[in-house]
Amino acid sequence: MPHSHSAKHAAGLDGQNRLLLLVHAMFAVANFLSGTFVNVYVWKAKQDYALIGWFAFSHQLTMAITFFLAGKWVKEHNKMLSLRLGIALAAVFYILVLWFGEQAPKYILLLGAVQGMSSAFFWLAFNVVYFEVTNRSNRDAFNGWAGLLGSAAGMIAPWVSGFLITRMEGGAGYRLIFTLSLAVFIAGTIVSFFLRRRPSQPHYEWLYGLRQLFVHGNPWRRVFPALMAQGAREGVFIFLIGLMVYIATKSELLLGNYSLITSSIALLAFYLAGKWLTPRRRSAAMLIGTLSMTAVILPFFWNVSYTTLLIFGIATAIFFPLYSVPITSSVFDMIGVNDESASHRVEYVVLRETALNAGRMLGTLIFIGVVSFTSHPSAMAALMLGLGGTPVLSWWLLKPILNRTQEHGGEARRHSGVIVYGPHREGGYWTDAGRAFSGIMSRRGKKRAR
Repeated sequence: MPHSHSAKHAAGLDGQNRLLLLVHAMFAVANFLSGTFVNVYVWKAKQDYALIGWFAFSHQLTMAITFFLAGKWVKEHNKMLSLRLGIALAAVFYILVLWFGEQAPKYILLLGAVQGMSSAFFWLAFNVVYFEVTNRSNRDAFNGWAGLLGSAAGMIAPWVSGFLITRMEGGAGYRLIFTLSLAVFIAGTIVSFFLRRRPSQPHYEWLYGLRQLFVHGNPWRRVFPALMAQGAREGVFIFLIGLMVYIATKSELLLGNYSLITSSIALLAFYLAGKWLTPRRRSAAMLIGTLSMTAVILPFFWNVSYTTLLIFGIATAIFFPLYSVPITSSVFDMIGVNDESASHRVEYVVLRETALNAGRMLGTLIFIGVVSFTSHPSAMAALMLGLGGTPVLSWWLLKPILNRTQEHGGEARRHSGVIVYGPHREGGYWTDAGRAFSGIMSRRGKKRAR
């Protein structure tokens, strides 16, 4: 009987778990309230694709550098301070946006850098704290709640913002949603002080992750370029799709509707993927997902309208889980495959983010190069097809690793405890929340089957 009581207690979420969920939800709500519309705000001030690209590149470069430098601090010192600093810098970002107003395009590199530092400090610390405050018994519950809360924020907050912007004259709507985001970030910072300080780990190895790339036969030699290919698409589509919806419609409300529709479909798609996907099906699922995500770009060669963008968004929402769940699960299986690997989880998270950010920066620079020369619809469609097809390269590089997973039946997955939540958003839905939600639904389905 005592054993049963102990197991039941461990499977629940304690006060620290719930507080971390609350901080996570507040960060998501604040970002979704304004994140979709920051690029639109800048575009309305100065209609320049390259400027939007440089804003994204500044964010990505600063995020990559901060991830690398903050790794030592998060592992050896106060990771909670890193979490709070990330939230506080997000608040500073919106203070600067409000302060600069219509002059924001002149300070676009500074704004991108502040946002990049905010993302890096918050998500690096959050991922490690998440790993430490949960265990195998309650991790499913935490992931499920995080996924549901994040997905709800991704569906509702952009629609609310679009509604407010269109109902208020001039720039009043933008000032209101930026102010609301600022208020939520400040509240999130206050709530984070109720999270207990986590124990530090000894000795952060600066080049541990990069050394894996020079070891013959190390799977990270394939994983790193596969993640770069993932980042190349993500780095551009994350800002371009929403901007294209606004340019096609000239309506923030329709952009909010777009986010609501695609987010709702993505949540259902992730749920179904979680019930169907197993380690043995990862390779086939990833191939289907990558080919389908590439094919739905082709209609843009004929016409770019709200209708074709909505078709793209819905189709991507349906097929994206088949790509993202296998690649994310496989990478984190490797990080949590044994105690030695898990002890270097901070270094591996930094290595993963370095690969993703390198790909994002490469894709963004290609975008800037193309739009600096021409923004003709056919050129934009060709650019989207080129970058949108990079997930096929990810599948090809990871195929041997996915096949090994099939052979071993996913044994590593049972040792993996890390699920990364991040600011990676495309087409109106929040991919990492969906991954978490799909994960818990998949495991619940397996429990029922047993």
